[in-house]
Amino acid sequence: MLKGFKEFVLRGNVIDLAVAVVIGGAFGAVVAALVKDLLTPFIAAIVGQPDFSTIQFTVNGSKFLIGDFINALISFLLVAAAIYFFVVAPMNAIIARRHRGEAPPDPTTKKCPECLSEIPIAARRCSACTQPVA
Repeated sequence: MLKGFKEFVLRGNVIDLAVAVVIGGAFGAVVAALVKDLLTPFIAAIVGQPDFSTIQFTVNGSKFLIGDFINALISFLLVAAAIYFFVVAPMNAIIARRHRGEAPPDPTTKKCPECLSEIPIAARRCSACTQPVA
């Protein structure tokens, strides 16, 4: 039982995932600091509020912290944009470059001329409408 657990933990995917979680947490902290220390004061200077994160209103004794929510929203958008532009877009470009020049795989299905349902290439009769297929 411990041997199987050791193989599971030492498999590349688990270690890669652990590294990604640690780096993602550190990156999230950096983006949160960027928002809190640079972007929030800049937006506060434009709006005229000295501390943007303290923007709030009260209804029946309940505080609604709009500034904190906007900080979290900006942090999320920055993290999502960074992941898209620095991870997703380059990986899509690499995959597209790798597949450039390759012939597309042969089709495994065809459309029935009568009912337009997908049927296997080797089929002689449509499974949906039972019409003979040439």
